[in-house]
Amino acid sequence: MADLTFDPQARAALARQVGLRLQRLRLERGLSQERVAHLAGISAYTYQKFEKGESRPGSPLNPRLFTLLALCQTLGVGVGELLGDG
Repeated sequence: MADLTFDPQARAALARQVGLRLQRLRLERGLSQERVAHLAGISAYTYQKFEKGESRPGSPLNPRLFTLLALCQTLGVGVGELLGDG
């Protein structure tokens, strides 16, 4: 595994993978982006960026810990599954 601390390409790739997992999990559960965002306590715009693998336009996904936990709870998965370890 690449060193995510120093490798911006590895960070961006992981962010895209997590965004795709968020989208897949949401669709499997029949939820809208707006509903997931509401249940997780974040704005719909923020969640939409997360599914694109971004935190802000042009910057890789980097959610706060409690946002990550809220998304996992909302989607019924563990952190490892969302991040690709499970």
